[in-house]
Amino acid sequence: MPHQPHTTTLQNVARGLLGTFMVVAGTGHLTFARQDFQAQVPDFVPLDKDTTVLASGVVEIALGLALLLLKGKNRRRMGIGLAAFYAAVFPGNVHQYTHHISAFGLDTDAKRLARLFFQPVLMGAALYSTGALTALQRKKAPRK
Repeated sequence: MPHQPHTTTLQNVARGLLGTFMVVAGTGHLTFARQDFQAQVPDFVPLDKDTTVLASGVVEIALGLALLLLKGKNRRRMGIGLAAFYAAVFPGNVHQYTHHISAFGLDTDAKRLARLFFQPVLMGAALYSTGALTALQRKKAPRK
């Protein structure tokens, strides 16, 4: 049976914070930040903006809970899945920037542009905190 690496304390803390952030953000989709999230839905999305926000809120809550609860290979897979989710919702951030939409306190183009650079940080945090980054690097390393 292959060795299953454990995550470090720093990874566990990062994963706890990220999972909690996702549950809170998902709850915001369904309640207190619903209109702000609607402002981010690009016009090319074929669903109604409110339906999109509600569905993505449910997905975010599920991702956050999974991030907090899964272990081993499933945790690493969740990290890859969450990074992919962050990539999938990135067009919403670009839409907010290119259409000069104020939401979430992002009321200037400079703030909206800065947020675009935060998305790769979230992707990296998802991969790092779950051990997925280490597992992916190990797969690429030449075998001895």
